[in-house]
Amino acid sequence: MTDSPTFSITLLTGPVAALGSSGKDSAIAKYPVDCPVALLPQGFESDAQADRRVHGGLEKAVHHYPYEHYTTWRTELGPRPALTEPGGFGENISTTGLTEHDVAVGDIFRIGTALVQVSQGRQPCWKLNHRFETPDMSRRVQQSGRSGWYYRVLEPGIVAPEDQLTCLDRVAPEWTLHRLWHALYVDKMNLDKLKGIAALEVLAEGWRKYAVRRLESRRVEDWSKRLDGTE
Repeated sequence: MTDSPTFSITLLTGPVAALGSSGKDSAIAKYPVDCPVALLPQGFESDAQADRRVHGGLEKAVHHYPYEHYTTWRTELGPRPALTEPGGFGENISTTGLTEHDVAVGDIFRIGTALVQVSQGRQPCWKLNHRFETPDMSRRVQQSGRSGWYYRVLEPGIVAPEDQLTCLDRVAPEWTLHRLWHALYVDKMNLDKLKGIAALEVLAEGWRKYAVRRLESRRVEDWSKRLDGTE
């Protein structure tokens, strides 16, 4: 990214609702807001999460998903109701011009009066399969690297739909989200990269632990429960 790049945003929040025919509740469907919203340490005041054991929290307070990915998904999947406008992937922020290739762990952004920092990539879960009526959607998202990312809130504030997202600082620009994804999901047992991830203090602790466990066990964790809902 160039110095202090600025991006227009679509700001989205959503309530908990039934997720298709899954028999589960979810807040994955997000909708544009038309007024300023408070951004607190655990997320937007008007936003909801159905299961805070795995969604939301300090390291996953805000989800960002690039809107340009929608065009690619429509090409690959065909028409889907959840691909007609931003909000299909549970994102709170939608932009164009900013993808996992551009953004790095630790990047700091100003949005409205709030200050946020990229904490980790998104780990897709089985709820995407129901959201998109595609049995392997979560696996597709993981394999593609088009997963979006999360922010932690460094300074709470107020965010309005007309505000812009501005990059102020880059702590570890060499660790783009694409590089992190490739190390965790493609080149899965590259010990040098795993050591780098384990030592990346600005990365969410849960993600650093993945690297530590692989280094210790020399094994890759089983993703089936998260991706397929086999619980």
